[in-house]
Amino acid sequence: MKKYLPIFAIIFAALLWSLDGFLRQELYSIPSFLIVTIEHVIGALVFLPFLLKGKKEILAMGQRAWSSIFWISVFGGLLGLFFYTKALSYINYIDLSVVVLLQKFQPLFAISLAAVVLKERITKRFFILAIMALVGGYFVTFGLNPIPTGNDKATIAALLAFLAAFCWGSSTVLGKHALKTLSFPMVTALRLSVTAIIAMVVLVAIRGYSDIGVITSSQWKIILLIVFTTGSVALFIYYYGLKHVKASHSTIYELFWPLSAVTIDWIVRGRVLSPVQFIGGAILIISIILLTREQKKHNGKTV
Repeated sequence: MKKYLPIFAIIFAALLWSLDGFLRQELYSIPSFLIVTIEHVIGALVFLPFLLKGKKEILAMGQRAWSSIFWISVFGGLLGLFFYTKALSYINYIDLSVVVLLQKFQPLFAISLAAVVLKERITKRFFILAIMALVGGYFVTFGLNPIPTGNDKATIAALLAFLAAFCWGSSTVLGKHALKTLSFPMVTALRLSVTAIIAMVVLVAIRGYSDIGVITSSQWKIILLIVFTTGSVALFIYYYGLKHVKASHSTIYELFWPLSAVTIDWIVRGRVLSPVQFIGGAILIISIILLTREQKKHNGKTV
């Protein structure tokens, strides 16, 4: 049973992320960057004991480990969460299901980044599957309609979700690298702390802290709920699973995120994807699964 705990951890984190979208949509009136900053500052304080306890682990970190932590902090923690939260703020223009389904582009970006950084050769089949995934993503977002022109809110929200997928996809690769030399509590604590520091510096520079006064007591409760469930705690649980599970397998288990989000969106809000969007979602998910397996087979080893 113990060997299945990491798998259950990733699935449980994915289920929490499904609920995360609903919570964040309740904060649409608050500037997205402010939400991200507050969330990470609180999360960093919660996980501060792990930093204090792991001084030796921090001192032993090399340049590559710090580079990985910095990347996942900026792209995974700061930019990825900002783009995702901003996309969800367009609550009246795009369904949660669409935003979450677009997150499954993460492996595409992860493999592409590995090709650029690690000089890995990309097969012809990769390009075919990537095109299929993009087609599926288009149908999920727009159905049979053409891409709207001008300042269309749904298009902007979709692009933001797409950017979040890029940030998180690249962070998965480097997060796995950091976990090779660091414990999962330390990776969680460092990511939250570094992100919090950078976010606070930026917030002060743009004077975004002035909006703190507009946050209501109910919204503060939601932010705290996010930190202790779908945010920092879910991240902690996910890194535990990722520490013990192969990255290619993790991608499959994370599919519980979009599948459960679509189900919850239907049950709670009665929002159902159109048949074309369902087909697009199926094409997207199947393409990503095949793409991940193709890369695993091409590398000649399990990653």
